[in-house]
Amino acid sequence: MRLTKDEEMLVLLYGDGTRNGLISALTEMKKSLQKDEKELRGMTDGLLQKLVHMTDSEFKEAMDGE
Repeated sequence: MRLTKDEEMLVLLYGDGTRNGLISALTEMKKSLQKDEKELRGMTDGLLQKLVHMTDSEFKEAMDGE
């Protein structure tokens, strides 16, 4: 599964190297977003959907491919 450049940036900023850790960090980050941060919320939601639907192996492949 391919990630957009914006999604790759979120992985770099919030990732700990694991799919579950990234999901947790992004979920926590979303709680602190302001109402006007719609674009960031949308990108985060899109990335979370991808992460939830991929396996740990697919996540590793996606991270190795960057």
